[in-house]
Formats: sequence, C-alpha cells, structure tokens
Amino acid sequence: MSNTQFDLKTKVIHSCHIEVIYEDNHLLILSKPACVPTVPDSSGDISLLDWGRMYLKETRGKPGRVFLGVVHRLDRPVSGIVCFAITSKAASRLSEQLRTHMMTKTYLAMTMGRPPSRGGVLEHMLKKDRARNIVRICDEDMGGKLSRASWRLLGTQHGVSLLELRPTTGRPHQLRVQCASMGCPLLGDIKYGARDPLPDLSIGLHAYRIRLLHPTRSQWLDLSSLPHESGAWGLCRGLIT
Repeated sequence: MSNTQFDLKTKVIHSCHIEVIYEDNHLLILSKPACVPTVPDSSGDISLLDWGRMYLKETRGKPGRVFLGVVHRLDRPVSGIVCFAITSKAASRLSEQLRTHMMTKTYLAMTMGRPPSRGGVLEHMLKKDRARNIVRICDEDMGGKLSRASWRLLGTQHGVSLLELRPTTGRPHQLRVQCASMGCPLLGDIKYGARDPLPDLSIGLHAYRIRLLHPTRSQWLDLSSLPHESGAWGLCRGLIT
C-alpha cells in the first residue's frame, strides 16, 4: 500500500470517531465504531489495529513497526470496547485472563420484538460453518461447542428491546445466534433473522464494558463506553444510562 493510499484511508477512519478509553505503557483500550474491522481483512480497509499502531507511532514517536497485540476481537458490524496489548508480556497475561474468564465483557443489544422473559441464561452448542461464515446451533456429537451467556431485559421502546448480555464463553457470532434463538434477532442482523439491514450496515450490538486485572499491577480496571445515541441507537434513547 502506498503512502498516498494509506493517508486517504487514515482520513476516512479518523472520521469514524475512534475513542481512546485507556492507555498506559502496557495497554491501549479503544472504542471501535461499527463497520470498522478489528484487524486487517480482505476488504483492505484500515482496521482498528492499524489505527492503534498509527496512534502510538504519532503520539509516542515510536520508530519502525509498532507492536500491538490483539487480545480479543469484535465482528466488523459490532461497535464497542477493544483491548490491545502494547507489550508482549501484557499480551500473554491478558490472553490468559481471557482464557480463564478473569476478563469479563458486557454488551448492550437492540433486538427486534420482546424476549420471552425478563432475563436468564442462554446455553447452546454452537458450530461455525467457515465456508459460509455462519454459526448454527447443533448437538455436541456434531462438533458443537458449549456457549453460555446471561442476559436481562433493560426495557422496550419503539418496538425495540434493549438487553444487557454477559457472555462467559467467547464463540464466534455467539450473542448474535443466541439472541436470534429467543426469537429476538439483533436489529440489522439479516444473517441471523433481522428483517432489514440498518443504513450503515451495522448491527444492534455494542461492547460497552470490560473488566480486567492490569497485566503488571494488582489493580482491577473497570472501563465502559456507551454507544452514541445516533442512528439506530437513538431508538433506545432513555433506556441507555
């Protein structure tokens, strides 16, 4: 990619209002806009990882290629908090926290219709069809992996329900499939049952809170970033606090 191409795409991604939630010598935690890829993909669009490297290079005067470790990811149409590691030590320790469920994430979801109750636990065996990039509920003997998330209804407004979701596993498309399993597909998520796409091709899912142990200090970080009440999220204005 030439410098000219890179500069043009940099301007585009800057217009997406990426927010720095937290940073120090070990962590860079960003709020990803919907429809920006977490890591580079076949589209060639500048990713959140690219932006983070540029940010560190510009703000800290780092020479050469900047290391930034990917700890976890969000699907392209999903917005919200993403944690990156600035050092290899932090990357290793944060990955272990994710594996052992010490790191926890909480999501907001806008769904079509109303769920069958005010809360509970969703538990399914899920399997990804990589060729079609779709996840289905199946039996364990068909290769399904256990997927679990707790949820509660925050309210319903304008025919849209706002849910809080707390996954305890991190399967691909997990929350998207599990919301659809209740008969409440995410707003705009036509892959899993929504009637219509949203104008910006996002879906109604936002990672709004993360809790983790700092990788080098005995300090818990509890960070949050609410979705912008523009576009579809304006439908839940008043329910988001």
